[in-house]
Amino acid sequence: MTITQFEDIEAWKLGRELTRAIYRVSKSGDFAHDFALRDQIRRAALSVPSNIAEGFERGGNREFIQALAIAKGSAGEVRSQLYTALDEAYLTEATFTELREQCLRVSRVIAGFITFLQRTSISGPKYRGTKRVARQNQKPETSGQKR
Repeated sequence: MTITQFEDIEAWKLGRELTRAIYRVSKSGDFAHDFALRDQIRRAALSVPSNIAEGFERGGNREFIQALAIAKGSAGEVRSQLYTALDEAYLTEATFTELREQCLRVSRVIAGFITFLQRTSISGPKYRGTKRVARQNQKPETSGQKR
């Protein structure tokens, strides 16, 4: 499958689902009134698909890999904050387990995508052709001549 826009990326789709689930559970009950935790876990969840989208749109593999690593870190942050929500009885054990599994899944998919990008020779559109152009513009070296 060719990825032409960030919406095609499986990790982005999973990040979007995670964000939706976090918003759903954090908008009612005591969770909704713990403004610090609610806002922090929402920001961390929203960071997952946002960083994937931003990295993709930058057009270079190195920047994309860095953004994916940040998104993976945000998924870990959500997972950590879920423990606080569980400890404060804002979540049932079943809801906690379901959300934790979502976090782990998105982290695994992001990690796999990072590995793929690190091993592939495919480059983002930002860097396509730059090596070829640079070589064409170089002057040939000649021995003994001063510049």
